[in-house]
Amino acid sequence: MNSDINMKELRKFVAPEFLMGVGALETVGDYVSNFGVNKVLIVTDAGIIAAGWVAKVEESLKLHGVKSVIFRDVTPNPKDYEVMAGAALFLKESCDLIVAIGGGSPMDCAKGIGVVSSNEANILDFEGVDMVPVPGPPLICIPTTAGTAADISQFAIIVDSNRKVKIAIISKSMVPDLAIIDPLTTTTMSPKLTVETGIDALVHAFEAFVSNASSTITDINAIKAISLINENLQGAFNEPDNMHYRYQMTLASLLAGIAFSNASLGIVHAMAHSLGGGFDLPHGECNAILLEHAVDYNFKYAEKKYAEIARAMGIRMADNSDINLDSVESSHNFDFIKQSLIERLRTLRKGVGINTRLSQMGIKRDDLPQLARFALADPCILTNPVMPTQHDVEEIYERLF
Repeated sequence: MNSDINMKELRKFVAPEFLMGVGALETVGDYVSNFGVNKVLIVTDAGIIAAGWVAKVEESLKLHGVKSVIFRDVTPNPKDYEVMAGAALFLKESCDLIVAIGGGSPMDCAKGIGVVSSNEANILDFEGVDMVPVPGPPLICIPTTAGTAADISQFAIIVDSNRKVKIAIISKSMVPDLAIIDPLTTTTMSPKLTVETGIDALVHAFEAFVSNASSTITDINAIKAISLINENLQGAFNEPDNMHYRYQMTLASLLAGIAFSNASLGIVHAMAHSLGGGFDLPHGECNAILLEHAVDYNFKYAEKKYAEIARAMGIRMADNSDINLDSVESSHNFDFIKQSLIERLRTLRKGVGINTRLSQMGIKRDDLPQLARFALADPCILTNPVMPTQHDVEEIYERLF
């Protein structure tokens, strides 16, 4: 073996098979029938049923002679007891495949249902990295939002309802067998949800790009996702029926998902998970209000990476020239890029109507130490460019009051 080879540079990548394009939803019956199954558990929520997407899944399954039963009791920030109830239904109905349709919550819940049904254990037993002994049954995910990328990731985020904290289950077993990605399904999102999930995708790409586990492959996907979101999020917000913007945002979510599933995340998600688990707050909104402050904190530990992000977002130097990564290395240049990037993120956030403060979310300053402790225990924090202290995390939360 060549002694010059650095084994630390080896990378493993995971991603499911995925089908993407307008009309992809209609193929779900074709794919399910290929698995030779008898009965499908459809995991979803009331909003997706009302939007009519579940009926289309049922119709496609019936055309192929496949029976199904619906588990609809999924709430935002899916809870451990919801996963356990879904697994009980899966086993009671003798299902042999799961179709998840919805945003990140139904898809994460479906992932949990699968591993619980195969391992006959509590969902909380699988917290951590590579803690799933037996893979779940076949899983097909159909996202109806453009942001969470749960349809292609090896992550499942579940709320421990007793501790009021989100746990992360990270395993190849969490990767669906197939993702069916149809931009049409995102047209029923509200403007608010369009923004929140779009910024979630932006944060996925930001954090994957500066992650200490990033690589050339994840960087390519992350930086393209950042560019697409920068160019299309405002349009998707203003013109929700414009399929050009919907397709581009769906593509951005996919690319960001490939990036973060393989490079992991960072301080924004760790802190957002703490807020969501403790106070049942919208994940995308938490990410949105945290991102610019995380960039401010992290910047000096990944200056060139953030400069590349700034360039992807169309930011130029003070003399209106392009950001040249080969000649940017001066404290003055980096200071300008940092402030310009933070201002660009602030403008984007405000332009889509996100101005919330923690005090408006029912959080008190006395809550900050516990929130910080939970954030520091989140596995996403391990791939942040620098490991923050308890004081650092509390200080970032403090800025949001």
